[in-house]
Amino acid sequence: MLDLTYEAPKPKIISGAKQDWELVIGLEVHAQVSTNAKLFSGASTQFGAEPNSNVAFVDAGMPGMLPVINEECVAQAVRTGLGLKADINLYSAFDRKNYFYPDLPQGYQISQLYHPIVGEGEVFVDMGPGVARVVRIERIHLEQDAGKSIHDMDPHMSFVDLNRTGVALMEIVSRPDIRGPEEAAAYVVKLRQIMRYLGTCDGNMQNGNLRADVNVSICEPGAYEKYMETQDFSHLGTRCEIKNMNSMRFIQQAIEHEARRQIAIVEGGGKVDQETRLYDPDKGETRSMRSKEEAHDYRYFPCPDLLPLEIEQDWVDDIAASLPELPDAKRERFMGDFGLSAYDASVLTSEVANAAYFEKVAEGRDGKLAANWVINELFGRLKKEDHDITESPVSPNQLGGIIDLISKGDISGKIAKDLFEIVYTEGGDPAQIVAARGMKQVTDTGAIEAAVDKIIAENPAQVEKAKENPKLAGWFVGQVMKATGGKANPKTVNEIVSKKLAG
Repeated sequence: MLDLTYEAPKPKIISGAKQDWELVIGLEVHAQVSTNAKLFSGASTQFGAEPNSNVAFVDAGMPGMLPVINEECVAQAVRTGLGLKADINLYSAFDRKNYFYPDLPQGYQISQLYHPIVGEGEVFVDMGPGVARVVRIERIHLEQDAGKSIHDMDPHMSFVDLNRTGVALMEIVSRPDIRGPEEAAAYVVKLRQIMRYLGTCDGNMQNGNLRADVNVSICEPGAYEKYMETQDFSHLGTRCEIKNMNSMRFIQQAIEHEARRQIAIVEGGGKVDQETRLYDPDKGETRSMRSKEEAHDYRYFPCPDLLPLEIEQDWVDDIAASLPELPDAKRERFMGDFGLSAYDASVLTSEVANAAYFEKVAEGRDGKLAANWVINELFGRLKKEDHDITESPVSPNQLGGIIDLISKGDISGKIAKDLFEIVYTEGGDPAQIVAARGMKQVTDTGAIEAAVDKIIAENPAQVEKAKENPKLAGWFVGQVMKATGGKANPKTVNEIVSKKLAG
């Protein structure tokens, strides 16, 4: 493990009409647990099924139906907590959060208010080379998701799809440690990355499997430091919560707008009301949804249908022993084992599938050369075609084969790019393609020397110029490469051209 030193990023400063202000942000991230069945029923969690087809009697709130805890949901919450270096509570309990909405058949949500399954942890958020912030996790609790109300299928009626009802969610609550829009987005990206490595949430924001409620407030410069010293929230401004954000770009835009809205209110002599707001991306503004509820508004009480959840330390230890290598550790190992830059290592470890692909390519080969081909050639081409690594037409063995041919001197860099294009579009074994199509690099010094002599003999005027200005020797190299169809070894060509011109 490498010993890396980081500095904290500076807080975001927003200039108002009268003074400067700083941002204070905390997030509540709702992550759908990756399991085949729901939190308290055996109904499927498959996305995209026919409306109301993945609904058990308990999900629909039928009389007399009792919830039964899904052990795998508990295990996934524990894995997530361990991945975030958090305390795992061996005792936790479920509570009823009472509110009434058409897509909540029971009239309450089973959640955890007083005794969550995961306690305090932390997330290490990279903000650039050598710059990072530690965001403290306050808690992670398990709860049911609600259903989905659909308002655009009929001009006069709304419809309800209960497929999502009862699906297990982990609510990951941060401390107000985030100081700007970019940090907020980077924090969600890091959370998603860690959970994808752990296999506890797929992080698909388009499907609603990862959503964030963003709490935003403003304070005068220096007030946040006083809060950190005392943990007294009175040093911070009144916060407003922006609900159900499912886009990194929208998270940043909403924070920026909400901060400026609050600054205008305070500098105008008004008072910010604590409330829940929604972000309208079309108008680029937040609007009031409802006044902010407190815990007593939901009339929480212990769920009478579920016993407290007691887990054993040995079970937690077994889960901890089975955790995969997480992105920070993998990034540092790539830097140490393969000599990669922090940037390249971060790109390669951004997704678990990317890292696995690179390791297969780099095995037994030059790590830097492998990284260059994976990042620049393969990732560049996939991004251009809006594909990810799972859709790559080039396997790790094929790309490794191209690198082997480069390393052995069988092909030049230019030929390698032509070969990559063939493999990407047509497939096939790189070595066989080179042999069948006569793409092997010319390393015979006699043949190369003959080509150099011919170019020199045909261009006496250019020879004289090159002797006066050695930089013009590159023209001869280019002509020789052109004459040999790009197959001549560039290093050998350079050496022979320099020797001939010097003589």
